Amino acid sequence: VLQMEDEDSILPRKLQAALEHILEQRNELASDKEEGPVNGKQETSPLNEVVSEAFVHFFVEIVGHYSLFLMPTEREERTLQREVFHKSISSKSLRRFLEVFMETQMFGGFIQERELWKQGVRGLFEVQAQEYLETLPSGEQSGVNRFLKGLGKEPAKPLASQE
Repeated sequence: VLQMEDEDSILPRKLQAALEHILEQRNELASDKEEGPVNGKQETSPLNEVVSEAFVHFFVEIVGHYSLFLMPTEREERTLQREVFHKSISSKSLRRFLEVFMETQMFGGFIQERELWKQGVRGLFEVQAQEYLETLPSGEQSGVNRFLKGLGKEPAKPLASQE
């Protein structure tokens, strides 16, 4: 987002609608599941879990294939092949979004952490990204349509159970 209210020009319409839909749907689920505090205090609110889960799912669908483009360097580090990663997306609107997103501090920090991580260290995003990659037919690396089709389905493992 470069200025107020320019998100409509950056985020592809289908992804924006899908994200709004999943947030609304998950918010309704969280409201249905809302329980009182455990032992007098509530650790995280259902709404926080829902929003976190929706965004993890969203980013897995958009950049979850990043690991396919991390190549080892001579110094035993890994570096993202940015141009090939960007071109691997078949959707033009998603490629435009990714072009903008790849210039953000958020993406830079995300990739820098992953470039420096040693094999075997896996967080929530990596676990879900690996599960996502395993569901793709061979050769398919963009999941916009899968994301849109999968909106009504519960994720395999809710965010709270993976912490």
